[in-house]
Amino acid sequence: MLSLDRSSTRPRLLVGGHPQVAVEQVAALMAPAGQVTRMVVDDAAPLTDGSDGFVLHGDASGMRAASRWRVEGDVVAVDLHLAYDGADDLETGVRIALDLPGRAVEPNWMVPGCFYRHNRFAECLRRYPRAVAAGEDTGLLESSWWSFRSDRTAMPVVFGWTDVACVGLATEPLTPLGLSGVGFGLDGQTAWIWLDFPYREEPVVYDGSPLPAPADVRWHRWRPGERRRLCFRVAVTTPQPHAYNPFVRHLYDRHRRDHHVAPWMSPAQAAALTAHGLHRWHWRPEHDALYETATFDRAHPQLDRAHMHVGWVSGAPWAHALLAYGHKTGNGPYVEAAARVLDKIAAARTPAGTLWGMWTAERGWRGGWNPDASWLHARTLAEATLFLVRAARLQDRHGTARPTWLRAATDNLGFAARSQDASGNLGSYYHLETGAVVERGSAAGMLWIAALVEGAGLIDEPDLLAVARRAGDHYAAFVEDAFIYGAPEDVHLAPTSEDAYNALIAYIALYEADGGDRWLRLARQAADWMMTFRYSYNVAFDERTVLGRYDFRSRGADQASPSNQHLHAYGLVCLAELARLWRHTGDDHYLQRARDNLDCFLQFVARQDGDFNARKGMVTERYYQTNCFQPKGSLLTLSHAWCVGVTLHGCLVAMDDPEAFPPRQEGSA
Repeated sequence: MLSLDRSSTRPRLLVGGHPQVAVEQVAALMAPAGQVTRMVVDDAAPLTDGSDGFVLHGDASGMRAASRWRVEGDVVAVDLHLAYDGADDLETGVRIALDLPGRAVEPNWMVPGCFYRHNRFAECLRRYPRAVAAGEDTGLLESSWWSFRSDRTAMPVVFGWTDVACVGLATEPLTPLGLSGVGFGLDGQTAWIWLDFPYREEPVVYDGSPLPAPADVRWHRWRPGERRRLCFRVAVTTPQPHAYNPFVRHLYDRHRRDHHVAPWMSPAQAAALTAHGLHRWHWRPEHDALYETATFDRAHPQLDRAHMHVGWVSGAPWAHALLAYGHKTGNGPYVEAAARVLDKIAAARTPAGTLWGMWTAERGWRGGWNPDASWLHARTLAEATLFLVRAARLQDRHGTARPTWLRAATDNLGFAARSQDASGNLGSYYHLETGAVVERGSAAGMLWIAALVEGAGLIDEPDLLAVARRAGDHYAAFVEDAFIYGAPEDVHLAPTSEDAYNALIAYIALYEADGGDRWLRLARQAADWMMTFRYSYNVAFDERTVLGRYDFRSRGADQASPSNQHLHAYGLVCLAELARLWRHTGDDHYLQRARDNLDCFLQFVARQDGDFNARKGMVTERYYQTNCFQPKGSLLTLSHAWCVGVTLHGCLVAMDDPEAFPPRQEGSA
């Protein structure tokens, strides 16, 4: 994996088998104003301890560098020792850069949780960083090169693909020189990736606004005689779309040893709190609705959002969780409230015969947050239908059938089947008047697969399973390509963690209905891609911030998307599917990361009125772990119905599956 090439005037270290990365510089010094001083390799020798590796030497501007490259399985671990012997202070950062072998035919990057491939289609309605090969316009957040701070990333690693290779370069989030950074660039067909110590955010900064903020360039002031050690890791492999996965797993295993979870409570305690919170703060009996938000500050209830989507950010999924908890605990008011919400959703139909997208107190039933007011979103309808199916099955088990729910689910499954084209595509958006498919260019319809599979079993309609299989064939390309997009209404055509959840739910459903290696392989690939959004480490927060004061542990949280760079709990929606994937495969990695996800969001469930300034049972949507939307270390002071509901859903999964999620002693961390 490591060899020296002495055929040119200076030695080069070759990393990898085929392809190979050629290392010609030990590091580069990055001045505050952008000047780059390369520390080329001027000497190289095998390690003297007999291990498989080499030491490279270089110097510039009074800085001496020695990097020790050592093989560890399929990864190369590097220790970079820096010694500054100049006469005066030196203000500079340090960059480790690798040129990628082969040709980059288009931008193809991954920074987990932060950047995927080109990251944004030109026609996407949201503006956030996009990679282009030419014609860049930083005013539109478009560039051929980007640098990001590490806390934007689910793990501090950057991957680049060419026609012959996938190369990964990783470090730790916090280093002796401060918060690290990652970056990548493309010039013609030449691509390269890098690490920065400390971070640099260039050419502009994305802070959640469609308007770029100025670059944020950090550096270190070196004192004469100062010595520092930096560590990083390299992986070189062939250019398959999922080639990132072994390195992601390797980095997770390392972080897991040093970054520990610290849940505040047991799933049973959190379930009781969130059921209370959903019923107390979001349930509105005068409207039979779960309001989407409830402000922490109850002196201003007019700030509550008097809306209810049928799925996604409110509605059927979270009413189902409250219904299940009410039945489990014999709480009649919870059962009644949940049933009334589901009755309201099931009874209202568009002119096209589908469920509506959302209800508002001001305007009644609407289409949703879609590019056109007359459109309906496939994922929203699919998720509502899926949980109507589950709610109808739950009621059947309790001997209180709800034919309205079953009829609504049946009608919407029929609509999805009629919307399928010859390729198996179920559509992304539909016209609420005519039912016509008005857009098919994303994976927004993927969640219909699970609704079709579960619905086919409930209503004994095997033809629906055939529709699901055809859809599974169509959407497989998104999963295999490791680029899934279109799930949330408000993040049009963007890759998101929610796309990964939907893919896992869909392909687990197909596998369990059909068997076959293909569906299980797709479920694994969906879960592997999902893990690139899941934080493997604990972000360091200033102790004067809310997240710092409460010692919030970010390991197990998911970045919402490259557009919405905050941590969220939506991954709990597929906690059961991830546990089932573990059982089907015997792969403990899936179980451990499922447990991480649950443990993370057994934090910040308000234990009493006033806990983190919230009310008992409230759960926020956003934990701000980086410079995006709000200051790092803060949280959104709104409780969201979906956040309370998905936490309740995850807790119910854990309570019903003690093998996967062993019970804790009540009150233990």
